[in-house]
Amino acid sequence: MRSYQPDLTPPWKKSAPAPEVPAEPDLVVEEAASGFCGAVIRCEKTAQGPTVTLEDRFGKHRVFPMEPRGFLLEGRVVTLVRPSAGGPVRPARTASGSVAVPGARARVARAGRIYVEGRHDAELVERVWGDDLRIEGVVVEYLEGVDDLPAIVREFSPGPDARLGVLVDHLVPGSKESRIAARVTDANVLVVGHPYIDVWEAVKPSSVGIPGWPAVPRGQDWKTGVCRALGWPENTGAAWQHILSKVGSYKDLEPQLLGRVEELIDFVTVPD
Repeated sequence: MRSYQPDLTPPWKKSAPAPEVPAEPDLVVEEAASGFCGAVIRCEKTAQGPTVTLEDRFGKHRVFPMEPRGFLLEGRVVTLVRPSAGGPVRPARTASGSVAVPGARARVARAGRIYVEGRHDAELVERVWGDDLRIEGVVVEYLEGVDDLPAIVREFSPGPDARLGVLVDHLVPGSKESRIAARVTDANVLVVGHPYIDVWEAVKPSSVGIPGWPAVPRGQDWKTGVCRALGWPENTGAAWQHILSKVGSYKDLEPQLLGRVEELIDFVTVPD
């Protein structure tokens, strides 16, 4: 007598096979169980099976087994597999970690803007997010300080189709900057900031090749004090160009700045 074991699972309850995707370097995926999102660094063969190492935007690495249906790619469930030798090259990434769009033209500038405090802030944002900003049509302008921020906001005349984002240095409780920012209450304006006295500090010391940013006594010009403490010539312009030259991507910046800039980009581009 024959024994049959048919699959009686209703068709609508069966899981559709997930597409297999080669785990090429720089492919950005999300591990389904943990929600960890990062770029592929390497694949390895172990006794327990193949694994993939992912690096998130803050430089943290985690290793995951390459299990079927274990990852999400652009919201779709996929199965990562080891790439074959001579496989296709993954798209390049911009300095901010976004997927580069070859041949993309700069978009006509939006009415919305992002304001930053000074020239150095603007140059650093351009260095890391420039490609993204051009594709989104977002212009970054610098203010040379935020003492007159409420008046600047009124002059800008923000609205639903012309949102304004402002990045402020040293935005911590009790600071002068926090008191000024609190006076801006327009719903079409987002004021965010980082905790650093100057945007120089938002560059990781390890990227610059120093053990840490020195403490500068109160009352002394911070940038000049930094140059003195590090034994650099007291030429803050030249010092900044040296620091900026060490920034190749988002990996060279502190998370406290990364999150705030991307928050502003999202804010001014949402209405579109």
